[in-house]
Amino acid sequence: MMNRLAARIRELGAPVVVGLDPMLSYIPEGIKREAYAQYGETLEGAAQAVWQYNKGLVDQIYDLVPAVKPQIAMYEQFGIPGLSVYKKTVDYCHEKGLIVVGDIKRGDIGSTSGAYADAHLGEVKVGGNVFAPFAEDISTVNPYLGTDGVKPFVDVCKKHGKGIFVLVKTSNPSSGEFQDRLIDGRPLYEWVGEKVAAWGEEVREGEYSPVGAVVGATYPQMGKVLRGIMPHTMILVPGYGAQGGKAEDLAPYFQEDGSGAIVNSSRGIIAAYRQEKYASFGEEGYAEAARQAALDMIDEIRRVIPALG
Repeated sequence: MMNRLAARIRELGAPVVVGLDPMLSYIPEGIKREAYAQYGETLEGAAQAVWQYNKGLVDQIYDLVPAVKPQIAMYEQFGIPGLSVYKKTVDYCHEKGLIVVGDIKRGDIGSTSGAYADAHLGEVKVGGNVFAPFAEDISTVNPYLGTDGVKPFVDVCKKHGKGIFVLVKTSNPSSGEFQDRLIDGRPLYEWVGEKVAAWGEEVREGEYSPVGAVVGATYPQMGKVLRGIMPHTMILVPGYGAQGGKAEDLAPYFQEDGSGAIVNSSRGIIAAYRQEKYASFGEEGYAEAARQAALDMIDEIRRVIPALG
């Protein structure tokens, strides 16, 4: 799956993944009014508003970027109706030819981790029938429990041709409380990066292993070190834009040929119409504003990564 993602990035010249992280405050009032008129001010009404919002966004960006990354918490907050829309969004993105990164950040041990992996990347058997419950292409994984928590995901990736992005150095300000702590003279994130590389080498076929890494755009020097530790690892780079990461910070995450990384932007794209730069689109043009923001982001990254063309 990571090799497929790398190929699609090269084809489009766009190492960008759009985070489909809808908050009700992002959704234009007109969409919410229609949803509430149909379902009331209920969880079902909120979920319907999210679905219509997502659909408009996807229709505008599917031909520009290789992937989307729905954050499951933004759907879970609306209960079962929200999870239904999460699945509906995943399926619609697949119909549009997008690779879907399920931002679920799961991690447990043994059969529990295996159940998470089967639910999101694999299959479950019910009697004589087999189902792929959520059917994302790639999932994010928390490695805090060690190999016991990650191996079930790796096994499912190998069996079904899927991928994972393991949290290595996250973009949030307090990440250093644990991730930067020194162990035998080296920060924890380096040790995690080495394990990611090792897990990936066990199952790698082609240029990139199915075991990717999450490394925040807000720490480019650390990104440079980790790129060296994980030469066959696709890196998911959050923290660009709204969290402070700049285009100039991104070069260390990429290989010299412009491959090896994909940069996330969530509200910077999906809520672009709220920014002064894109205010002329208005609420009704929220999806068109998102398209322009995606184009601008692609141009900015190409400026600092000329190999993308």
